[in-house]
Amino acid sequence: MKADPTHQLALLDVAELDRRAAQLRHQRASLPELAEISALESERTALTDQVRDARIVVDDLTVEQSRADREVEQVKARRERDRTRMDAGQITNPKDLERMQHELVSLERRISTLEDAELEVMERLEEAQQVLDALAIRADDIDARLAELVTARDEKRAGIDRSLDEVTASRGPATEGLPDDLTALYERLREQKGIGASLLRARQCGGCNMTLDASELSRIRSAPADEVIRCEECQRILVRTDESGL
Repeated sequence: MKADPTHQLALLDVAELDRRAAQLRHQRASLPELAEISALESERTALTDQVRDARIVVDDLTVEQSRADREVEQVKARRERDRTRMDAGQITNPKDLERMQHELVSLERRISTLEDAELEVMERLEEAQQVLDALAIRADDIDARLAELVTARDEKRAGIDRSLDEVTASRGPATEGLPDDLTALYERLREQKGIGASLLRARQCGGCNMTLDASELSRIRSAPADEVIRCEECQRILVRTDESGL
């Protein structure tokens, strides 16, 4: 392929814009905030399930404690009612009096058993509530950190996008006047390699950094100035200048 040396040189400007655009896209896709956001979002999702399960435990124990409280109060009320009857002298039959005294002893044991169970439920509820509170605090911390990270990510993305828009806007004018066949070759190579043209500097390809051997340099040296040269290693267009070392 033949192309005016000035057109070949212009490819370096296009390649530099493409390189800059690729860098910006890579930078946008690999912001340090993204990894932390992803990790925290995964943790937050798992935490939502843990909070739900912990709240169910707290709710169940709250119901259980209310039931235990009622049972204790019911038995205590019965004990007080029997004591009141005995103290008021309402029971005169000795057998009935003895039976009630035995019943009071039984009620005292029942109250002690119920209060022990009530205390156990209270302790379990307190522990469950502490777990729920700790999970809620962690969830709040994650939400706050996520908000900070999202703000930082969006600000950085906005800055990168502005730079990318500027690079994109500059690319059109940079390609104006280039021959169609040269442009088509460059674009094909850009799709394959990321960058379609590079500078031959100090006998080295700027695309793959391979140092050309003597025979290849001799071939390039003898080629006409309008000959489009390709790197044997990476196949990119090699643009010759005074820096090429030929």
